[in-house]
This record gives sequence, structure tokens and C-alpha cells, in this order.
Amino acid sequence: MTAVARLRGAVVAPLLAIGVAGLLCAVALLVSGASPWTAVTTVLSQLGSGTVAVDTVNSAAVYYLAALAVAVGFQMRLFNIGVEGQFRVAACVAAIVGGTVVLPPVLHTLLIIVVAVLTGAAWIAIPALLKAYRGVSEVISTIMLNAIATGMIAFLIRPETFGELRGNNITTPPIPESGWFPGVPVGSGTIFGMVFVAAALGVGYWFLLGRTRFGFELRASGESTTAASAGGVNARRTIVVALLLSGAIAGLIGLPELLGRDHAYTLSSPQGYGFTGIAIALLGRNHPVGIALGALLWAFLDKSAVALDVVGIPREIVLIMQGLIVLSVVVAYELVRRMEQRAEQRRVAAGTPEPVGAAS
Repeated sequence: MTAVARLRGAVVAPLLAIGVAGLLCAVALLVSGASPWTAVTTVLSQLGSGTVAVDTVNSAAVYYLAALAVAVGFQMRLFNIGVEGQFRVAACVAAIVGGTVVLPPVLHTLLIIVVAVLTGAAWIAIPALLKAYRGVSEVISTIMLNAIATGMIAFLIRPETFGELRGNNITTPPIPESGWFPGVPVGSGTIFGMVFVAAALGVGYWFLLGRTRFGFELRASGESTTAASAGGVNARRTIVVALLLSGAIAGLIGLPELLGRDHAYTLSSPQGYGFTGIAIALLGRNHPVGIALGALLWAFLDKSAVALDVVGIPREIVLIMQGLIVLSVVVAYELVRRMEQRAEQRRVAAGTPEPVGAAS
């Protein structure tokens, strides 16, 4: 594919997706009896309102980690749908360790991070081995582990095990200040320190895929496992490492809020980030920059939902908008891909010499 064709694909697909998503969102708003103009102006007015910008960046960091965890598997056509369970178990175990161990400030924080990474990787180890050596679908095994994760967390934070009863909520022991990850004060809010860790992981993800042998093997195996194996790539090892990396990154998803705000894991701790990460990975086309933009957009729409509710527009319309955006992006990129494929076929056909002996 020529540079012009690649540029056209990179520009046309996003513009087409934005146009279609905007049209569909306007239709959805009109059907609900709301004004699209009121919705747009209300959402845009939130850009400089209070701590919306800081809260958006903090939420985007969580979404970014979730999407990166999914994207690592996507590079090899692996669908890690168990990110939800991996991050919740990792956050719970890390909170228990962080609230129990006493260490100096930096070491305490590093221990919590390492525990979260190892727990996330360990939770996906069984599906990884089953996929590599028995061909068991990672979709089935990881989603089944999500249910087990819920039961495991409920067991771990019981008062009889590692939890504490505080008011009407059950929580892990609070993490001392030595285990917190300091943030950066901005205006009336504070940006989580883990935001910068998420950004560093994005750079590492880009470097891994584009500048290392393993990244090449990962992408090659995703394109064709048979061809990659013929070229000397160990498909089993690549599957296991890719899924372990996915689980390790998933283990970090709960840490921005755990180390920057909550300092304990409770029954009411946030959920659903793993499934949102799937949508954002699709939205960003598995590219670190695309995922970052998708995470920011998703987080901003989340924070705007309350403002829409105030002006009489159902906040559920945000969920519809998010779903339509993802759908539009997926469809737009597929349409552009097919257009480019057909154009390439026509170019090849035009340059093919006529067979010898063919009728004039």
C-alpha cells in the first residue's frame, strides 16, 4: 500500500466514523425528545467546569490501562475478556498486602504495584496455558474466571479473613500513607500519580510492538500462526507471554484509584473497567495514541453525564453515544479497508500483462 493510500485510510476512516456517529447520536437524542444542540453545548461547557478536566484525565488513565491490557491480546487475535476479573482480584490482593505490610514510603508503593502485576498475570496463567497447550478458547476460560473472581474477592475481604467491617461496608485494611502514590495538584483537583505510569506503559507498548523481536513475532502470529511457525516463531510461547503481559497490565487498572484516592478495596469499589477497555481498544484500533484519545473521549462523556441530567437529558444517552461511536469506528475502518483492498486489486489487475495466446 502506498503512502498516499495509508494516509487516506488514516484520515478518511476517522472522519467517516465521527460524521456517522454524530448523525446517529443526533437521531438518538431526537427520538428521546431532547435537543442535539442543547446536548452538544452542555457537554462542551463542561471542559472548564470545576474538576471535570482533572477527573477526566484520572478516569482516562484507568481506561487506558484497561484498553492496553486488551490490545496486547488483540495483536495476536487473542480476546482476553477476563480483564475485569484480573484487575479486581489484583486490586483486592494488592490492597490486602498494602494494608498489612509496613515499609518505607517508596518501597511500600513499589511492593503494592508488583503484587498487583503478579496477581493479574497469575490470574490469567491458567487460560494462557490451556490456550497454548490444549487449544481451549481464551474467551470461554477468561470469562468463566470473571465469575470466580467475584467469589474470590467476597471471600478475601470477609471480616473472618482479611477484611474489616466499617459502617455498612466491608473493606480491606487501609493502606498507610507510606503506600500511597503521590499525585500532582492541579487547580482544585489532583491528578493521580499512576497517570504517568499509564503514559509510560503506552510508550513501552509502542516500543514493544514496533521495535522488538517479540513485538514482530506477536504481530506475525496474529496475522498467521502457521506462517509464523514456519518462520521459526514459537507459537505456544508467544501465546503464553502475550496473555501473561495482558494480565500483568490488567493488574494495574485498579491502582490509580486505590493508591491515589480510596486507599482500600471495598465491596463497592468500581467495576466494569475491563469491559470498557474492550470498547476503547476497538475505538483506538490497538494503537497507543488512538487508545489514549479514545480513553479521554470516553472519560469525558462519562463526566458529562451528570450535566446532561441537570438540563433534562437522560444521562443514559451517554451510554448510547459511546456505543454508537464504537460501532461507527469499527464499521468505518472496515469499509475503508475494503475500499483500499478493492483499489489495490484494480491496480494489480491493471498492471498484469495479458496472457500469451489470448484473443485480441
